[in-house]
Amino acid sequence: MYLPPHDPHVDDPMRFKPLFRIHLMERKCATVECMYGHKGPHNGHIQIVKKDEFSTKCNQTDHHRMSGGRQEEFRTWLREEWGRTLEDIFHEHMQELILMKFIYTSQYDNCLTYRRIYLPPSSPDDLIRPGLFKGTYGSHGLEIVMLSFHGKKAKGTKITGDPNIPAGQQTVEIDLAHPLQLPDIENLRDFSELSRIVLEVQEQVRREEQEQEQKEEECSQQAASQPAANSLGGEGAEGEETAAGAEGTTQNKAPASQPFVLPMGVISRNEDYPRTCRICFYGTGLIAGHGFTSPERTPGVFVLFDDDRFGFIWLELKSFSLYSRIKVSFQNAEAPSREAFDEMLKNIQSLAT
Repeated sequence: MYLPPHDPHVDDPMRFKPLFRIHLMERKCATVECMYGHKGPHNGHIQIVKKDEFSTKCNQTDHHRMSGGRQEEFRTWLREEWGRTLEDIFHEHMQELILMKFIYTSQYDNCLTYRRIYLPPSSPDDLIRPGLFKGTYGSHGLEIVMLSFHGKKAKGTKITGDPNIPAGQQTVEIDLAHPLQLPDIENLRDFSELSRIVLEVQEQVRREEQEQEQKEEECSQQAASQPAANSLGGEGAEGEETAAGAEGTTQNKAPASQPFVLPMGVISRNEDYPRTCRICFYGTGLIAGHGFTSPERTPGVFVLFDDDRFGFIWLELKSFSLYSRIKVSFQNAEAPSREAFDEMLKNIQSLAT
């Protein structure tokens, strides 16, 4: 398992933690060992679920228990996962969230399902190279997000989640067709000024979406009476719009850097954020209550610092998330290739049956 660094140090390297290992003893003979807990390797099991998916099961979960009971297990987990003790955490809401995460993760006892992650493709027109990023999420700590580009949009999808927004959800969406012109550094400190700029763009986006819906409705009505002529016209208009959008995105890729500072009142877990940025875009961020209740997209500001770091200002929450690229290759010297690992799993599955 690759764990993010301790909150809020997004630029620190990922932490490596073995969860299981496979011993190929002799021909057609293999054993699986669970590495979870502090009592050493013990008996485990691996099963192929379907393509790009397998599950692990520990057969000796008593090896995960500690003599001091759940309290000792929680304190040990807190030191390893968060790099701190319970006494270091004064915020009551943060204590509640951390306890919820411990209860949620510890109940599985390393009986887990693994799914392969396919990284997004890269294009020369992308604002920066897509990939995996570590990001600060307030009291939830650091989480992993996958940044991908889709024409005029960029999306940040959660690879790891929390009690509010689970993994797999789109945490931020960036509108590359609507760059933001930030005020000068003194006016940028005024949150109300930034809020005014963002809400104006939000209203502009809303109007454009309404106009686009009306055009599409008119085109569909015309196509019903003149399908051949309107079909050609529609394709030409769409191609022109796409080209214009792509040109606008490309032109915004290399602007001069500008000073940047967070507005007063915006909370940031990491105060060591860059003080210059390349460009900013209008975007939306997904927020929800516990258990992913009442999810809604709220306006915000995407801030591109450099090729490996970006930020997002959550306007409604008055908070700032800083993201840093994961540069680890996710392979150590002893790791098998993808093909070898898939073949290994098949051999274990055939032995089990």
